[in-house]
Amino acid sequence: MESAELRIFQTVAREGSITKAASKLGYVQSNVTARIQQLESELGTVLFFRHNRGMTLSSSGKTLLDYADKIVGMLDEATKALASTSEPNGPLMIGSTQTAAAVRLPKLFAAYYEQYPNVLLSLTTGHTQFLMEKVLHYELDGAFIGGECDHPELQSIPAFEEELVIASSTAIDDLDEALARPILVYSTGCSYRAVLERFLYSRGLTSPVIMEFGTIEAIIGGVSAGLGISLLPRTVTSRHELEGTIRTHDIPHPLRHMKTEFIMRKDSFVSNALRAFIDMRFDQEAART
Repeated sequence: MESAELRIFQTVAREGSITKAASKLGYVQSNVTARIQQLESELGTVLFFRHNRGMTLSSSGKTLLDYADKIVGMLDEATKALASTSEPNGPLMIGSTQTAAAVRLPKLFAAYYEQYPNVLLSLTTGHTQFLMEKVLHYELDGAFIGGECDHPELQSIPAFEEELVIASSTAIDDLDEALARPILVYSTGCSYRAVLERFLYSRGLTSPVIMEFGTIEAIIGGVSAGLGISLLPRTVTSRHELEGTIRTHDIPHPLRHMKTEFIMRKDSFVSNALRAFIDMRFDQEAART
């Protein structure tokens, strides 16, 4: 079993399709198919179930994927460590919740790129559980997540604290009226959604109408149009509230504040590019206070 085979297997598992994996890897489909068949023959087990919609991991495939993620991740970490120089350079893959990406990160990224132009910054957005999985699979160097992280393979650094508010249309005057409306949220795994559902449950609202949206812009648009309410950081809602397109409502103190943390794998090599990013983040926060 070679690392190249593991990378191909890993990509097929992530994409769920030989065609998509071949396109992503830049290989012909027959080559990818042959390498997967060779790996299955070598291991003496079926790694995928083939069906009309693509390929799904078998139980053996799921076990191998866990090891492949660790092995490939460690090989990539070794490459980074050996290629590291005193001057930050190379790729730096950062993840973030959409709210932090929209409000907190633009100035930070601009300042970082100005100081370290040889670093190739990239940003992936998603909800907290999605980002944690990306970091665990070595697909991100680090990520900003909502809430505290207690995963045994991850370490976290406090980043900043957000004040959370209920956002509604301007036609809604009080919180009780707002809570009777549908809630507009990201998919399951979003930390803000979890807090909102917990708050509604505490008020005896156990079966709210839930509408899922893919972007923060769509959620704010739905809120301002009167479609429903959402729970968002005040840093996100303040501009819209000043423009008179939404209204905000305070929630009780136990739920009102949420920490944003920056997570990394505990066993990851911290490159100079990543170290400079962490240091700059703290400098930015120090300047803010």
